[in-house]
Amino acid sequence: MRFVLDDDQRDFAAALESLLTASDPVAAARAWAEGDHERGLALWRRLADLGVTSLATDASPVEVVIAFEALGRHAVPGPWVESAAYLPVALGTEVEGIATLALPPHVPYALDADVADVVYAGTTEASVVGDVLTSVDRTRRLFEVSGTGETHPEAFDLAVLAVSAQLLGAGERVLADSVTYVKQRRQFGREIGSYQAIKHALADVRIALDFARPLVLGAALGEVPASAAKVACGDAAYLASRTGLQVHGAIGYTQEFDLSVWITKIRALVTAWGTPAYHRARLLDGLLERTGS
Repeated sequence: MRFVLDDDQRDFAAALESLLTASDPVAAARAWAEGDHERGLALWRRLADLGVTSLATDASPVEVVIAFEALGRHAVPGPWVESAAYLPVALGTEVEGIATLALPPHVPYALDADVADVVYAGTTEASVVGDVLTSVDRTRRLFEVSGTGETHPEAFDLAVLAVSAQLLGAGERVLADSVTYVKQRRQFGREIGSYQAIKHALADVRIALDFARPLVLGAALGEVPASAAKVACGDAAYLASRTGLQVHGAIGYTQEFDLSVWITKIRALVTAWGTPAYHRARLLDGLLERTGS
């Protein structure tokens, strides 16, 4: 089956892209990492006005995927998965303001609890918000939370799908920036993108992302498990980050270079809302259950 976005979905994607391109989200992400949330919160309000925070309750998972791929492609900071994917479904209503949660064991810490209007443990308001912990992604401020709450299965799958879409968007951005870079960087009198080894490495990333995208859309349509999308997108985005770092050379390691924003975000998201090992085991259990093994 060939899946094509309808006119309304394409218009929504175009509106998101226009808003985010004009908003300099990388600057917002860098400020967020330093504890300055003003730009990020202003961007949050603009995205909320566009309807991003109400998609989980008022639209389909396809629109959720469209939005979260854009959030990943532009490295938008904040607890979006928590506020706009998990909690609206788990609570049965759109979340007012900004919310975050911890959901052990797969979400052991609450993301950005310092800017949230309400912090949950599962679907119960947290009794205590504790110390902040560091993440490889400096825009992700993680907080210990006291409280108990059960996992909502449908909400969990939508959150996993949202993270998958973020990974896909981040991987696409790293690939696009890497292709642009290798066309500009010259060594030994020629563009480094003209070397076969670099062409092949970038082509492998393109193939991985192209194989991951149908699983995301399939999961949004309910045809494949969300865990399949998470595994494929995690692998593809991580390959994109490794390859992007390699083709950029030493500059790719520097915090000042924008590539680092996506490389660290991908590394954090690969294990967010369930590790690859967990999701692979979940897929295996599902296969064994269907075959009666």
